[in-house]
Amino acid sequence: MNIKDPSSHKSKEPESSVLYIVGTPIGNLSDLSQRALNILKNVSFIACEDTRQTIKIMKKYEFANKLISFNKHNSQSKTPRIINCLNSGKSVAIVSDAGMPSICDPGEELVRDAKSNGLNIICIPGPCAALTALVTSGMPSSQFTFEGFLPKKKSEREKILFEISKSIKTTVLFESPHRLKKLLNEFKEFFGGEREIQVFRELTKKFEEHIGNNVNEVIEYFSDKDILGEITIVIKGENRNKENLEFDKLEIKKELINLIKAGLSLSQASKYLAKKNNLAKSIIYKMY
Repeated sequence: MNIKDPSSHKSKEPESSVLYIVGTPIGNLSDLSQRALNILKNVSFIACEDTRQTIKIMKKYEFANKLISFNKHNSQSKTPRIINCLNSGKSVAIVSDAGMPSICDPGEELVRDAKSNGLNIICIPGPCAALTALVTSGMPSSQFTFEGFLPKKKSEREKILFEISKSIKTTVLFESPHRLKKLLNEFKEFFGGEREIQVFRELTKKFEEHIGNNVNEVIEYFSDKDILGEITIVIKGENRNKENLEFDKLEIKKELINLIKAGLSLSQASKYLAKKNNLAKSIIYKMY
């Protein structure tokens, strides 16, 4: 009986003309998978968001390979060069400074362009700060929203914060340490001080912290601290009890009538409000 090695995706990796999206540790370098290590050792070169972080991996696992810088400052000029290398038969790995590439980094653009050029793309899964925080939080995880870093523009930022305040789904987002205190005060303004949140700092590292349980507690904890390290935040969805739902129905019906008066059809207005309030369109439709 010919039994293939179950640990191998392909007979031999890396393959020529393939872009490998490689997940790397988010803190603890021991979290690198054997398959990821094999790819990083043997591709033609590695495109790195931060070469300094990739060098740490190379030193720990005692290997060398060609590195090129690939980040938000040079991705537009580097992407065509990488595509040309792939078309010429080279194999390329893309890595972020930590975790899975293409999440809140320019790897997304490279993957999109590689796909549009008909190139093969293979993901080598690895650690992810968003999912690590989510499953550690103990909050509902069957449905959740990932917001990445909130936009800096005030109007766009407030729109998303308002949507999170009304969402019944768990939300996961990132924030820079120097902007965390401002964001926490925005949470209090939009969610109230009792909304359940957890802030995760330096996940998988020596000084990993999980801070909660609600907005007020987290604000107090960080009030006299200089914040350092990678920050991931998990926000529990709004707890809608029966009284809140009845109140929401009145508000939604009022908004439905106003939208129709403004020129939207019943179908258009219902679709908009259903998406906004995480309800079935039919429920909104029947309110009119």
